[in-house]
Amino acid sequence: MKKLIEIAALAVLTAGALSAGVQAQPAPTVGTGAGFHDPRSPIKPLQEREGVLAWALLSSVSTKVEKNKLIPVFPAQVRALDKQKVRVQGFMMPLEPGDKQQHFLLSAVPTSCAFCVPAGPEGLIEVRSKQPVRYSLEAITLEGQLSVLSDDPYGMFYRLTDGQALKP
Repeated sequence: MKKLIEIAALAVLTAGALSAGVQAQPAPTVGTGAGFHDPRSPIKPLQEREGVLAWALLSSVSTKVEKNKLIPVFPAQVRALDKQKVRVQGFMMPLEPGDKQQHFLLSAVPTSCAFCVPAGPEGLIEVRSKQPVRYSLEAITLEGQLSVLSDDPYGMFYRLTDGQALKP
C-alpha cells in the first residue's frame, strides 16, 4: 500500500503539471509536503484556521529507510500530538460505498481523480468516526484523537479515532 500511495501521488503531480502546461519538477519524495492542489480545481485550497491542526506541521515529517522499510521521523511538535484531541480539516476520500462514511481518508488536498491518491502519507489521515459523516467534495472539519503512527502496516502516518464532524 505504501508503494501504491507513493506512485499515485507522483502520478497526480505529474499529470496535473503536464496538463496545466507547468514545467515538470523533480520527482517528489515521501515526507516533502501535503500534496498537490491542482490550480484548475473548482474546489478552493484549505486555509489555515486558528484551533485547527495545520497540514504544514503534519507534513513536516521526514523519512528514513530501515531494513527495506520507509520509517517516518516525526519532529518533536508532531510526536507531542500523539493521543491528543485535535481538530483537523481536509477533503474526504471514501473507503466504502455510500454517501455516509465512518472509515475514510482525510486529505490535505482534494482529489482530482477518483482512482488516485492526492498525497503521500504525510498528507493523509485515516479517520474512524463515531457517527457516519456525509460525503462532500468541500472541505470538512473533524475533531478526534490523533495517533502518530511510527510503524503502521498500511504505511499511514496518522489516524484519527472517535472522530466527529464539526459544523463549518
